[in-house]
Amino acid sequence: MGEGPRRLRGPRGPPSPGGGHGVGKAAGTGARELTTGGSGGPEDEGRSRDGAVKMVKRSCPSCGPEPGGEEKKGRGNPISVQLFPPELVEHIISFLPVRDVVALGQTCHYFHEVCDAEGVWRRICRRLSPRLREQGSGVRPWKRAAILNYTKGLYFQAFGGRRRCLSKSVAPLLAHGYRRFLPTKDHVFILDYTGTLFFLKNALVSSTLGQIQWKRACRYVVLCRGAKDFASDPRCDTVYRKYLYVLATREQPAVVGTTGSRACDCVEVYLQSSGQRVFKMTFHHSMSFKQIVLVGQENQRALLLLTEEGKIYSLVVNETQLDQPRSYTVQLALRKVSRCLPHLRVTRMASNQSSTLYITAFDPLDQQMPLALSLPAKILSCALGYNHLGLVDEFGRIFMQGNNRYGQLGTGDKMDRGEPTQVHYLQRPIALWCGLNHSLVLSQGSDFSKELLGCGCGAGGRLPGWPKGSASFVKLHVKVPLCACSLCSTRECLYMLSSHDIEHHPTYRDLPASRVVGTPEPGLGAGAPQDPGGAARACEEYLSQIHSCPTLQDRMEKMKEIVGWMPLMAAQKDFFWEALDMLQRAAGGVGPGPSTPES
Repeated sequence: MGEGPRRLRGPRGPPSPGGGHGVGKAAGTGARELTTGGSGGPEDEGRSRDGAVKMVKRSCPSCGPEPGGEEKKGRGNPISVQLFPPELVEHIISFLPVRDVVALGQTCHYFHEVCDAEGVWRRICRRLSPRLREQGSGVRPWKRAAILNYTKGLYFQAFGGRRRCLSKSVAPLLAHGYRRFLPTKDHVFILDYTGTLFFLKNALVSSTLGQIQWKRACRYVVLCRGAKDFASDPRCDTVYRKYLYVLATREQPAVVGTTGSRACDCVEVYLQSSGQRVFKMTFHHSMSFKQIVLVGQENQRALLLLTEEGKIYSLVVNETQLDQPRSYTVQLALRKVSRCLPHLRVTRMASNQSSTLYITAFDPLDQQMPLALSLPAKILSCALGYNHLGLVDEFGRIFMQGNNRYGQLGTGDKMDRGEPTQVHYLQRPIALWCGLNHSLVLSQGSDFSKELLGCGCGAGGRLPGWPKGSASFVKLHVKVPLCACSLCSTRECLYMLSSHDIEHHPTYRDLPASRVVGTPEPGLGAGAPQDPGGAARACEEYLSQIHSCPTLQDRMEKMKEIVGWMPLMAAQKDFFWEALDMLQRAAGGVGPGPSTPES
C-alpha cells in the first residue's frame, strides 16, 4: 500500500524516450495513478524530446480524473480509489502499521474518513490483540482499544552496571493497555484496562552468547482478574514492599433467603515474591470502593479505602501475622475526615509512611470547606515523597512543599517551604513523582516530544547525567518513549509506563489574563519579564554565587543550575546546557584550583 496500486500492463512495446509506460507520480500527493494499458508516447511523462521537463497536472487517485479534462493519446483512464468497495479499502488499510494508518488519514478528506472508520480499527485491534474478546468502552471503542495496545509498554533504565540505556519489559499478550504499575522488592505488577493484574517476574535467562544473566521483568503470569486498584508499602525503598494489597470485585454465592449471587468488593493480600494469596477480606455488597492506599508501620498497617461517593474508610491489619493460617475479623471504620466533615467529597488520595494527602472536590460556594494547604486553584494531581510533596493545579502549575535539604523542591535553593511554592519555569506536566530526596517531572515539548526533568539528590545515579544533583529541575540524560504517561523511581531503577488513551484529553485550562501578571514569590527564580527589578536582583545573586565557586568546573556546574532556574524555553535551556558541556569538556578541568572527582 505504501507504493500505491499496481498498474495493469498491456502489450509491452519499445521504451519511450521518457522511460515510462503510462505511470506517473501524482503531483503534490505522493500517490501513483492506476492506468489500464498502453505504452506511453514521448510526451506521456511530461518530458519533451530534447529532455526538458514539463509540468503535467495529475489528479488525486482518491478523487478521480479532473472534471472536463481530455484524455491524452496513449494514456489510460485513471481509476479512483473511491470506485473500490469500501470494505475492500478498509481491509487493505488494516494491514498497515498504526503509525502509517494515522499518517494516511492526514493526506485528504477521503482517506481521513476511511482511516477513521471503526471497521479499520476493529481489524487492526484483532491483529494486535487476537485474544481480546471485547472492544472495551468509550465513544470509539475499537480505535481506543487498538491504540491502547499499540502504545503499551513498560520501560526501565538501571542506575548501576555497564549498560545504562533504556530497556523494555516483556509485554503480556492478554493485557488490554496499561493503566498503572508498581515495582516491588523483586518484581513489577501491571494493571490493564480490563481489570487484569499481571505479575512481571525478574529471572535468570540465557543470552545469545550462552551466558546466564539476570534480566528484569522478562516473564509474566496473570495474578488475578477483576482488580480495581492495588497498593503496597508506601515507602520509596522497595525492600519494604513484601505484600501486595489488591482491591477487587468478586462474585459471592447466594446466602439463605436470597436468590442469585452478588458482586462484592474485597481486599486480597499477595506475597510479592511468589504471587501466593495469603489473606482476603470481603465487604458488604452495598459498599463500593475505587482506590486503596496504605499508611503506617508493618505491625499497625492502616488500609484507607475510598468509596465512589467520596467517603474514606479505614481498617488496621498486622502484616507480621498475615502468613499465619488463621481467620479473624477486622473493624472497618469511617475515617475522621469523612466523619467530622460529611459534606466533604474526596476524589483522590496519596500517602507515605506517616502522612496522607486528600484531593477534594472544589466548591467555591462552600464556605466550610477546609483548606489545609493554601492554594490558588483546584488541584488535579499530587505526589507525596518521604518528607516533601508536589501538587499540580487545573492551570498546569506545579507547587512544591516540604523539606528541601537536597534541593528536591526544584526552587533553585535549599530552603524548606512550609507552604506550597510555585515552580515558575515548569508548566503543564504529564506526570509528577516525588521520592526519598529527589523529584521527577515528565513534560512534553511543542513538537510532542517527551523529556524527563529532575532535581534533588543525584547520588546513586538517580538523576542520570547529574551525579552531584541539582536544586532546580534539569533535563536528565534519559531517552523518553513517545507515549510515556507515568513514571516511578526506585533505588536501583527508573521506570516509565507508556500508554495512550484517546478518551483522556488534556484537562489543563488556560490561565486567566488577570492571573498571568500576578506577583510571583520573591526568590532566586522569581524574576519575570513583568518584574524587571526582581529579574535584575536575581541576576546579581546568580553572579555572586558563580563568583563564590572555587574552581572552573564548579562554576560550570553552578551555571548549569542557574540556566535551569531561569524562565527560559526548553529549547533555550537545552542550547545553554549543551554549550556549557562543550566548554567544560574543552577546558579539561583546567582552572584556578583542582576539580572535584565528580567533575
